[in-house]
Amino acid sequence: MKGLNDKRIIVAGGGSGIGRATAERLGGEGVSVAVGDINLPSAQATATRITEAGGRAIAIAFDLGDEESVEQLTAQTIAAFGGVDGLFNVAADTSERVLGHDGDLLRMDVDVWRRTLEVNLIGYALTARSVLPTFIEQGHGVIVNTSSAAAHVGDQQRAAYQTSKAGINALTRHIATRWGRDGIRANAVSPGVVLTESAERMALTPEGLAFVKQTIPSTRLGAPEDLAGIVSFLLSDDAEWINGQVWSINGGLLLRE
Repeated sequence: MKGLNDKRIIVAGGGSGIGRATAERLGGEGVSVAVGDINLPSAQATATRITEAGGRAIAIAFDLGDEESVEQLTAQTIAAFGGVDGLFNVAADTSERVLGHDGDLLRMDVDVWRRTLEVNLIGYALTARSVLPTFIEQGHGVIVNTSSAAAHVGDQQRAAYQTSKAGINALTRHIATRWGRDGIRANAVSPGVVLTESAERMALTPEGLAFVKQTIPSTRLGAPEDLAGIVSFLLSDDAEWINGQVWSINGGLLLRE
């Protein structure tokens, strides 16, 4: 892709799933990749795969729910690579203790809501805030956030999760409109059903998967690599005139403008 070689990009949540696939794709495009994840061994495994394939990568332990940790993610990236050109936010708290207790509004668990918004939404704001001063100073920078189809279609459960993802869409548009004239782009990808480790933890039963396969106008469900290609494009110079958009990547399950 045009304009990815020699870029320095943070993948915040690169230890597994979509983040890992995207980090590896970026590494193959000549990007220096900072793989951030709350699970350091997973981040190290991703970084090792990139370097063994001839790319350049480092692993950094960080927690989206910790402001200082987020700042260190950016600081360590700049120290290692001499700067930062892009950020892909893909991490989220999909643990059973959070997502498994995220019901409808009448069964609202306030602690679950606080943790979900703290990580899934405020965490994205913190990572974006941490790179923005550098982006503004150098006159360019790209942010890609991970939303969800749940933000568009609604869900009888997971009220906190879908609310956090709708907030990510608004955050993305805020960044694009506020700093677009400073050379900064911000877009989001909104995946449908992608077969990742976290999807399995979300209790996608065989019956549920069969239902989705019957309703989706595609031959298969999503794979992390499907998102990796789109995110890499949005981070590249080929997407220079795309800003403030939320792209639905779902095999046609949700048809929207």
